Amino acid sequence: MKLLEDRILKDGIVKEGNVLKVDSFLNHQMDIDLFNEMGKEWKRLFEKEEINKILTIEASGIGIAAVVAQYFKVPVVFAKKTRSINLDGQSYTAKVESFTKKKVTDVIVSKKYLNPGDNILIIDDFLANGCAVNGLIQIINESGATLKGVGIAIEKGFQDGGRLLREKGVRVESLAIIESMDASTGDVVFRH
Repeated sequence: MKLLEDRILKDGIVKEGNVLKVDSFLNHQMDIDLFNEMGKEWKRLFEKEEINKILTIEASGIGIAAVVAQYFKVPVVFAKKTRSINLDGQSYTAKVESFTKKKVTDVIVSKKYLNPGDNILIIDDFLANGCAVNGLIQIINESGATLKGVGIAIEKGFQDGGRLLREKGVRVESLAIIESMDASTGDVVFRH
C-alpha cells in the first residue's frame, strides 16, 4: 500500500536492533485518515470471506482494528495482557513474546467473545517473529472459531514471522512489507 509506505518513509525512524519507530502515526499517535484507507484495503482483500469478528491484541492493534471493523460491520475482540477483575468467567490464554519489549506475557480472551462458528480476521500493527499472531491463532483454535486471515500494517519481511505463517497455510495480507532497514542511514527498502 503506497500510502502507508510513503508515510513510513516520511515519518518512520529506524533504530538499532531492527526497530522501526512509527509512533507519530500508527501506534501512539494515530492517523485515523490513514487507518481508514488501511481499513478499505483490508475490506477489499478479504471481501469474499464471511468475517464476523476481528481479533487483535492490546494495545497497539486496538485503534487500527476498531477502524477496520467499521468496513466489515463487525465487533472487535482484543486479547488483554493483564487479568483484571472485569474479566469474569472462563477465558482462553496464550503466551506471547513481544519483539520490542523482549518479554513473555499471557494474553487473555474471555470465552464468551469467541465461539465455534465465528469467522475471525486478525488485525495487528506489526509482524516480526509472529509470536503475537501465533498466540491469537492458538486462542482461535481453542475456541473452535475459524481463522479467515491476518491483516498486518507493517511486516518485517527480513524476519521469519510472515514466512512461517504462510508456510502453515495462513493467509497473511501485509500492507507494507519491509525487505531491509538500516539504522545508520535511516533507509527502508520495501518488498513489492
